[in-house]
Amino acid sequence: KSAIRPSIYALLLLPQVLIFRNYMGDIDMGEIDHFMPILMKREEEAELSPVVTRGSTHFLWVKHSNIYLVAITKKNSNAALVYSFLFKIVEVFKEYFKELEEESVRDNFVTVYELLDEVMDFGFPQTTESKILQEYITQQAHKLEVGAPRPPATVTNAVSWRSEGIKYRKNEVFMDVIESVNLLVSATGSVLRSEILGCIKLKVVLSGMPELRLGLNDKVLFEITGREKSKAVELEDVKFHQCVRLSRFENDRTISFIPPDGESELMSYRLNTTVKPLFWIESVIERFSHSRVEILVKARSQFKSRSTANNVSILVPVPSDADSPKFKTTTGSAKWVPEKNAVEWNIKSFPGGKEYVMRAHFGLPSVESDEQEAKRPITVNFEIPYFTVSGIQVRYLKIIEKSGYQALPWVRYITQSGGESPIYDIKMHSGTC
Repeated sequence: KSAIRPSIYALLLLPQVLIFRNYMGDIDMGEIDHFMPILMKREEEAELSPVVTRGSTHFLWVKHSNIYLVAITKKNSNAALVYSFLFKIVEVFKEYFKELEEESVRDNFVTVYELLDEVMDFGFPQTTESKILQEYITQQAHKLEVGAPRPPATVTNAVSWRSEGIKYRKNEVFMDVIESVNLLVSATGSVLRSEILGCIKLKVVLSGMPELRLGLNDKVLFEITGREKSKAVELEDVKFHQCVRLSRFENDRTISFIPPDGESELMSYRLNTTVKPLFWIESVIERFSHSRVEILVKARSQFKSRSTANNVSILVPVPSDADSPKFKTTTGSAKWVPEKNAVEWNIKSFPGGKEYVMRAHFGLPSVESDEQEAKRPITVNFEIPYFTVSGIQVRYLKIIEKSGYQALPWVRYITQSGGESPIYDIKMHSGTC
C-alpha cells in the first residue's frame, strides 16, 4: 500500500472547519485557516488548481455540494491515490446519508468520525467499501454489550469487499455493458468531437466466495493469442474495481476477480474513435414578417434496422419570445417547454433506418437577432438496447466456486446518449409573406 499520510478535513464554503481528523498528528491545526483565503484569491484570478500549496504544506481538495474535502500533507504523497481516496469518501458518505452536504454531516457527527477512523489508519487507506462498513458502523443507537465487540471477518480478510457465508437459493450474475456517446456535429454533417465512455456493471447473486473470469474481444489479447483482429476493440483509460487482479490482467489480459455482493461497477473505459452519428438531424427555421416562425425538423436513424432506439428525446430551441405553439409530427409527440425555450419531440420507439418529421409553428411578437438564436444547438437523448457503438463483446464469463454449484450469467448491452448529448447546429432561413 502507498502512504497517503494526510490530515483529512471536511470544510464549509465559509472558512470554518466542520469536521477534521489528524491521522498522524504532524500537521499544525492552524494550517487549515489558510486554505480558504488562498482558494478565494485564486478564484478571483481565475487560476484554480486541485492542489493548493503554502510553503511546505500541500492542500489537495475536492468540492461536493457545499462542502470541501481537503487532504493536508507535508510529505511527497501520491496525489492520484489521495484523490481516489477523497472521491471514495464522498461515495461512502452518500451511501450512508443519501446526500452529502453540511446538514447531513452535522446530523451525523458520530457516524462521520467512526467512518473516518475506519477508512484510514495512520495515513494508510483501509476498508472503503460502504457495504462492508455498514456491517459494523450503523446509524442506529449502539447498545451496551458485554465484552469487546469483534469486527466482522471481512475487515481482516484479504477480500475486504465481500463478506463470507453468503447464500442464495438461485445463483445468477447480471452484467450490463453500457456505452455513452458524446458527439458534437456541425450543420454540414462533419463530426467535430467524438467520444465513447463505457462501463461494465454487475449485479451478483452468488453464494460463497466465487471467482469470475471475464473475456472481452480486446485488441491486445487478440494480438497475444494471434486471433482474428477484425472485431477487436482497443480500450483506453481502463479503470478497474479493486477486486480485479491487476497482475493477471497485465500478464495475459484475463479479467479475474472475486466480485462484491450485489451491485457494483467492475470497470470503465474510454474510446476516442470517431463515431458516425447514430441519429442525423436536419433542421430549418423560417421567419415570416416578424410575426411567426416555423420549424421543420427531420430525424433519421443511422443504425441497422434490427436495432431500435427507445425513449428518444429531441430538444429543438425556439426564440425566447415565441408563443401560441402548434405541432404536427409523423410519429411521437411534441410539446413546448417554455422554461427551456425549446420544443421537446419525444419518440418512444425509433427503429433503425427510419426517418420522421416534426413541424412546429409559433407566433412571434418581436424578433431577436438571428445570430443570437443560432448559437443554441439541437440536443438528442436516446437509449439503444442490445447494441454497442464500439463493438465490444463479452466472449465468456466463467463462474468458479469450490462447492461446484451451477450459476447463470446474463449479459445485456446498452448504448445511450452521454452527459453531453449529440449536438447539431441549426440552419437559419428568412421566409416571406
